[in-house]
Amino acid sequence: MEPRLQRRIQRYGWDLAAAVYEARWQAQLAPAHEALMALASPQPQERVLDVACGTGLIALAAAEAVGPQGHVLGTDLSDHMVDAARQRAARRGLRHLGFARMDAEQLALPDGGFDLALCALGLMYVPDPTQALREMRRVLRPGGRVALAVWGERARCGWSALFPIVDAEVRSEVCPLFFRLGQQDALARECADAGFERIAQQRIASALCYADGEEACIAAFAGGPVALAWSRFGDETRARVQARYLEAIEPWRQGGGYRIPGEFVIVTGTVPAHPFR
Repeated sequence: MEPRLQRRIQRYGWDLAAAVYEARWQAQLAPAHEALMALASPQPQERVLDVACGTGLIALAAAEAVGPQGHVLGTDLSDHMVDAARQRAARRGLRHLGFARMDAEQLALPDGGFDLALCALGLMYVPDPTQALREMRRVLRPGGRVALAVWGERARCGWSALFPIVDAEVRSEVCPLFFRLGQQDALARECADAGFERIAQQRIASALCYADGEEACIAAFAGGPVALAWSRFGDETRARVQARYLEAIEPWRQGGGYRIPGEFVIVTGTVPAHPFR
């Protein structure tokens, strides 16, 4: 897919998903978020960048960790996600937490201004994740840290049938190469190519739990990466893709609900302490 088109699809799709994202995904993504924050370990007074921040789930946690003497900036391609994040920060009175709409591949930020860069489940949507990682490295100080989370192996994510089901109804793939970074040590290699060192990787097995098929479908279609395609489907198409998706996740039905397997990959690294390496 042409990168500019991919960015547009992601931007408008996440604008549409913003209203239901937290309700449908916060609990499901909690294991990845908790592991990411534990490994990143933001410290008091640090300056933290949260790339592809969404509605600010990670940025808010980071702001609590660094305290009022620190600073956290969340960036996202989606206006509606950024607006939702700002509202959450305002309700909590976190003046040291800010948000801005920004492309992960072109961060409008000075070199070396942050101690820690985070990206929780956002790199899969970026046309050029290596460029995004280079940008994170650029804005980190020497010795600064990066902590990243992506979805894992396709075969270990029972909901992955979502993409081919939707792709069968639209002219272009909605999330090309979504699972590429979750394969083996792909993300760790990308970090090395971007100039990070002391790279470590951890895999986390998890499960997406839903009370019924309707809840599973709303999360998958209206609250996730295919929201733009879903918004343009007519009633007949929606009924067809929902039926196909429920058939795909049938092996993980438990009574009236579902417990769908998933996997996350967490990777950490550091910027060399000597900038000329």
